[in-house]
Amino acid sequence: MKILAQQAVPTHVISGFLGAGKTTVLKALLAQKPVGEKWAVLMNEFGQIGIDQQLLPQDEGYAVKELLGGCLCCSSQLPMHIALSRLLNEQQPDRLFIEPTGLGHPAELLEQLTEPHWQSHLAVRRLVTVVDGSRLSDRAWTEQYLYQDQLKAAHTVLVSHADVMQDTDQNALAALQHEYQAYGQIWLISEHGQVALHEIDQPYIATQRKIQPLLKIQQQQLTTEPVKITQLPYHYIEQAQGYRVAGWKFSKRWQFNFYDVMDVLCEQQDWLRIKAILNTEQGWKSFNFNPEQFNYQSAAENVDNRVEIIYQQDRDWQAFEAALLACRIDQES
Repeated sequence: MKILAQQAVPTHVISGFLGAGKTTVLKALLAQKPVGEKWAVLMNEFGQIGIDQQLLPQDEGYAVKELLGGCLCCSSQLPMHIALSRLLNEQQPDRLFIEPTGLGHPAELLEQLTEPHWQSHLAVRRLVTVVDGSRLSDRAWTEQYLYQDQLKAAHTVLVSHADVMQDTDQNALAALQHEYQAYGQIWLISEHGQVALHEIDQPYIATQRKIQPLLKIQQQQLTTEPVKITQLPYHYIEQAQGYRVAGWKFSKRWQFNFYDVMDVLCEQQDWLRIKAILNTEQGWKSFNFNPEQFNYQSAAENVDNRVEIIYQQDRDWQAFEAALLACRIDQES
């Protein structure tokens, strides 16, 4: 797809491991949009059901596009290039934010975005990696390969959840900063996802590297064909990159008991991430769980009910689905 001639768009990649707080940071950044500008967001969900997009501004002046299924950093580059070209052509944004999945490799994404093909269209900024400050002392979390890979790729490290950090986390942060001192990173501390745009709006300076082909389709990394959701209710289960992910979509008319849903979600074991937007008798609620934090809040009315869970091990998905559906309180089919 040919891209219309335009001024290079300032482009920010906001990366981070599962539950780090990327979407919260992104919402805080989007709130700083000047009147009269249009800002765009390209989001990548590891699963086939998009949830985070529903939490971002849907007002005029914002354009949000999702890429679902797998990691845009290391699966086929073709869908990412097509989606990005269309977003630039159709929306012609003044600023662009890209949020890769928490299971992504941002260094590979940055390499794609700085290909010669994009250099006249994208003014790529320094890569931001968000890390959860409240989990820095959790070695089972911080010693995961993907976590370390994302941290090493960062130009700016944004430490989120600073308001709930313990002394052990503060000590771990000091040790981490010392360990990564050679990388010359900028470290920022954030409470409630707040960060000023000017603090991350620094140009990316590329290093010398071997130029890769523009469209390098890595079929060996694709585990399933993309799933097209045609009707509700809908669920799927798939495996990619050593992780299992399952998701459900139900009609927006379906209503769930809030406390029953909380019980079901909190009773789950050994998961890495749970996200959901559900219509409850207490109104629409969004759930954003990692193993250390069970966050939920009121949400705007959504187009449907959505749940998605990421695990590293297989599990009895039918039992979970039955427990979830038992929380339904309406009688309409």
